[in-house]
Amino acid sequence: MKRIKKFAGYSLYILIILLLTLIIKGVALQRTVVSGDSMEHTLSDGDSLLVDKLTYRFREPERFDVIVFPYSVSDKVYYVKRIIALPGETVQIREGVIMVDSHVLPYKYNRDVIMNAGVASTEITLNDHEYFVMGDNVNDSVDSRSYDVGNIDRSMIIGKVFLRLRPFKKFGVIE
Repeated sequence: MKRIKKFAGYSLYILIILLLTLIIKGVALQRTVVSGDSMEHTLSDGDSLLVDKLTYRFREPERFDVIVFPYSVSDKVYYVKRIIALPGETVQIREGVIMVDSHVLPYKYNRDVIMNAGVASTEITLNDHEYFVMGDNVNDSVDSRSYDVGNIDRSMIIGKVFLRLRPFKKFGVIE
């Protein structure tokens, strides 16, 4: 009888841990894997990431946050991009340079002149709940410059990428 009680106690403990894990995974955290090189040199193909799904319940996304959102054409595909322009701002790419509200954006994550401005070749004014996002590898990224992606509505943002889990040699916080 003592063994059964001990077994039941351990089983209940394990069940509680499993339930808490599922709740945390469903509400607070999500793991995703980078596919492609649109975020090079910050993130690489195959990087395993941890996404914080709680932060944006308490504050709005900020410029340069790396976010995850579903691709508009497929619910099973998620994009990882960096926020460039915020709600209400005007964004344009002129002569390979990002302009936000007519000022050059100091974009330290990009190492190349932007070759394709896409829809941002003319000024785009974002609505109250829209964000303009781009990949760090600006010349090899499908992002808000593309009609397929466009501006990202606040409701579409799943969360903020905050930690690279793998490869282990690159483990750490994402800026």
